[in-house]
Order: sequence, then structure tokens, then C-alpha cells
Amino acid sequence: MTSRSRQGHRLDKIGSASMRIWDSKEAQHRGEPFARNASVDCGWGTLIFAHTFVENADLVRATLDEASNTRNIALYLRDPHVVLSLAPQDLFLDPSHTYRLWLANYLPARIKASGFRLRRLQHRTDAQHVHRLLTSRGMVAPDPDFIWNQRKNRVIEFFVAEEAESNRLLGAVMGIDHVEAFEDPENGASMWCLAVDANAHQPGVGRALVAYAADCFSARGRAFMDLSVMHDNRAVIDLYEKMGFVRIPAFCIKRRNAINRDLYTSDQSLAELNPYAKIIVEEATRRGIAVDVIDAANGYFTLQFGGRRVVCRESLSELTSAIAMSRCDDKSVTHSVLRDAGVAVPKQQIAQDALVDEAFMEECGTVVVKPAQGEQGRGVHLNITEPTELREAVERVAEMGSKVILEEQVSGQDLRVVVIDYRVVAAAIRRPAEITGTGTHSIAALIEKQSRRRAAATGGESRIPMDQETERCLDAQGLALTDVLPEGKCVPVRRTANLHTGGTLHDVTAELSEALRRESEKIAELLSIPVVGLDFVVDAPDGEKYTLIEANERPGLANHEPQPTAERFVDFVFPQTAATAAQHQSAAR
Repeated sequence: MTSRSRQGHRLDKIGSASMRIWDSKEAQHRGEPFARNASVDCGWGTLIFAHTFVENADLVRATLDEASNTRNIALYLRDPHVVLSLAPQDLFLDPSHTYRLWLANYLPARIKASGFRLRRLQHRTDAQHVHRLLTSRGMVAPDPDFIWNQRKNRVIEFFVAEEAESNRLLGAVMGIDHVEAFEDPENGASMWCLAVDANAHQPGVGRALVAYAADCFSARGRAFMDLSVMHDNRAVIDLYEKMGFVRIPAFCIKRRNAINRDLYTSDQSLAELNPYAKIIVEEATRRGIAVDVIDAANGYFTLQFGGRRVVCRESLSELTSAIAMSRCDDKSVTHSVLRDAGVAVPKQQIAQDALVDEAFMEECGTVVVKPAQGEQGRGVHLNITEPTELREAVERVAEMGSKVILEEQVSGQDLRVVVIDYRVVAAAIRRPAEITGTGTHSIAALIEKQSRRRAAATGGESRIPMDQETERCLDAQGLALTDVLPEGKCVPVRRTANLHTGGTLHDVTAELSEALRRESEKIAELLSIPVVGLDFVVDAPDGEKYTLIEANERPGLANHEPQPTAERFVDFVFPQTAATAAQHQSAAR
């Protein structure tokens, strides 16, 4: 029997019995050679192989030796209770489970990649997009240069999913070869930092990446691939278990720091904040600003630093005046103020009797019906061209208790620009929710799958409603919820691009023209509102032609990665902390 065969035989016995982790102390007692105190620099911090440490004190020192804005992970602890007792104020036991896929018993998944392909890192731009993906999913992302430098490194590899049509990266995962890292006597590997673009509409990207990583390590002759998953992430755990992963008794410890705060804090009110409030609170906490959550469900919190105290509701703060807020809250007022100032806005009028409304529709050709006061795309009806549709839409919006606005529908791309302290910080093209056919799933099933993914990516803020508007959108394309789309066929299922109805954001800050940048800042000044989200319809973000649709007094700052929206907001509220934030960023680099 060869050495590898003997090792595989021993591992099969371990796998079928107690899933026992290899023990360095036992290896030392038996006089077996092994790599001591093994670790790998992963860019986001150091992965420490705790079972290679004979002395727990050495393990504690290695875990605490953490660079700024990174986090070390010590995995495969033999005695977690003993290690924690050596530094109880500085370390905590990570509330995650470790799962293992035994590659000897694993048949290559052959998962069909519909609309995308899987490959290794190939281009320098890949590294930038991997960094973007990890950042967008709230992970500590390695620097793009670090990622690119791993392309010829057999210890760390990045596998990516690439959209077939656009070559855009839809997902990425990091694989670590334990044999290459420290001559692992168990012949293992592990998988880290799985991230799928929240805007991807192709099904199965994450599962395909996991299978691809497993196939690559299996081809190298590795015995298993491990991964770590949060204990309460039931949907992901179910997926891994369906793929053949089994839970093993391996634990990890981390250092108590700002990055890991949510994992060990007992303050449930912070965990209950929505993503738009949380992104601000997390940035404030990093700077040492005190946070007091007033009403987590509605996003109210207080920030305090020194003698200054500011109450916020997500990105709406006391620094926005009541007059500025009321101007933006009523869309008809926003329209009149900006129209009189020479800003390009669509034709608009308040709904009246049926004949007047129909005359306005005939003048415009196609109209939008929406409430004068509202947010998150609620009650917005697009592409109204028929008198019956118009009357029904007006009646539905009127039931919301707001004035009903009729507005000329302008064609083009939906552009959101975020202005903070009267300066443009982020710009993104918003696209309506869409699905991609698999040839086997109904449209309803695909919408449910996509909606679950959007909800998971946005903390429950983005879902695709299964309502009349969805059915109306499909009907206009000759489709129904029960239809099965051909494999690879992409279909929009909503007409509005609002995030809360499943829409997606695609960063175009770098492409934004100087003309649109200047106009955005001018509009914020005209409205006297320091923090605002402006909705334009444009031919292209790098052009000059635009139509301003709305101004939002409480713009969502999440989902605009990699733009520093939360950082600029906290700079605005507490400018004296901006230098502290810059020092942290410099230390991280």
C-alpha cells in the first residue's frame, strides 16, 4: 500500500468513526515529524492551523498578533476551553460550524453552469472584481494586489464564476491547500470567502463554485475540503449537506475586535438594525463614536462623540432641516421647486377627473402613476398607456391615502446618485429584477429562488413581490408564472428598478460625467439638503442629457460598494473623526 493509500485508508477510518482531528501532541509523543505552528497569510488576516501548535500559549500569541483592520482565525483547536482561559478578555469562540466534504467518496458534481463559466484567476482585473465582490458581501477583502499575486501560488487559489455574455464576475471563492501550506499529514484543503454577486440573476452560482473548488482539490489527490459556516445559516447549511458535507468537531477562536463585534456582542439591538442603519453604525463604532439604538425596527439611533450628539434615522439626521425634508417628501413639491430653477424634470400633474387624466396621458404617450408621498417604490405603476389601466392605477394609489401624481414616463437608464455634504459620493445604474431560465423551473420557482438570494444579500431589504405588477410585467411579454423558461433565457419580472422590489445596483461612479456630477451637487444645493439620493433617467452615465425624477431625503447607503458612502456620512456628521478614519485605512494598507 502506498503512503497516500495508507493515509486515505486511515482517514476513511477517522471519517466513519469519530471525525477526530489530527493532534500535534500525540504526533510529538509518537515521535512523528510535523510542521509546527503553521499558518497562512490570507490577505484578510492569518489562517492559523491550531492543531499544529503544541503549546497553547504560542497559539494565543499568534491569534492576538493581528494587523489593523484584519482578523486572524485559529481553526482546529484541540482544547478551545483551555485556550480561551488564557486570554478570556481578548478571545472568543466563533459561533460557527465546520463542515467537511470527503473527496474520496465524492463524485464530481458536474453541476450545469447556466449563463456562466467557472475558472481560475487569470487577469489583473479579476483581482479587482474579487475584492469588490468580497467587500460587497461585508467580508474583510484582501487587497487586489495580494489576490493577483496568488495566481501562481499553490497554497492559495481563487476560483471565479464569470458571466458568459458580459465576462462580469458573478462569484468567487478562496481555496487553501493544506499540504502545500504545511505538509498536512491529513492531506486536506479548505474553502473560504465564498461570495456571489447580489445582483447575479443566474441560479446556482454559489453551489457551482463550491463544486468546482472540490473538483480541483480532488484532482490534486486531497482527502477532504473543509469550510466554516455560521451556526444559524440554515439555508446554506442545508445546501452543503445536500452536496455531501458532514459536520466535524472542529472549533475556531478569534480576537475580539471591531470587525468581529457582531459575533460576540450581547447587544441584540445592533444586530436587529436594517442594512442602511447598520452600515452607518458599524463605521461609527470603528471610529470610537458611541452608539445608542433608539428603535432598531425603524432604524433610529443616536451617535455621540465628545459633546456632540446627533439623532439619525438611517441616513436622515438632525442636520437635514425640516423644510428640506418636506420638500423631498412630497414629490410634487420637489418637482415644482426644481422645475422653476431650470432643472430638467418630466411633465407632471396631480390626478384629477378621468377626462383630464386621459388627456394628460395622450399628451405624454406613456405615463407613470405614483403617490406624492412614498418610498421604496411602493405604489409606482409604469408603462400606463390605456384609459382602463390609468383608472385602475389611480384608484390603487389613491387607496394609499396620498395625492396621486401622473408623470410623463421618460425612457433611458435609471441612475441613482448619492450626494453627501453637497458632494457626489456614489452613482449606480439601477436595473429591474430579472431571472434566467434553467429549462426545468417555472417562472414562479425562479422568482422565489432569486428573491431568497436578494433577501439574503440585503438583510431582507430586497425581495421580488409576487403581485399584480409582477404578473402584469410578465403578461406584457406573453408569459405567466407557471411557464418554464428555456435555459439561459433572461426575462425581467418587474418594471421598476427599486431595490426593495428586487432591483439591483451597478456601480458607475467612475464613469459619471462631470456634467452630471455638477448638476447633482447643484440640485442638492437648490433643495438645501446635505444628504440626498437623486434619481435620474439618463441616456448613459457618462453623458450630459438627463431628467431628474425624484430626490430622496433618506437614501440607502448600503449596496453602493465599493464607494465609501458610510464613511462620508460619518465624516459629515462628525468631521473631527475623519482623520482617525484615514489613519485606520492607512494602517490597513
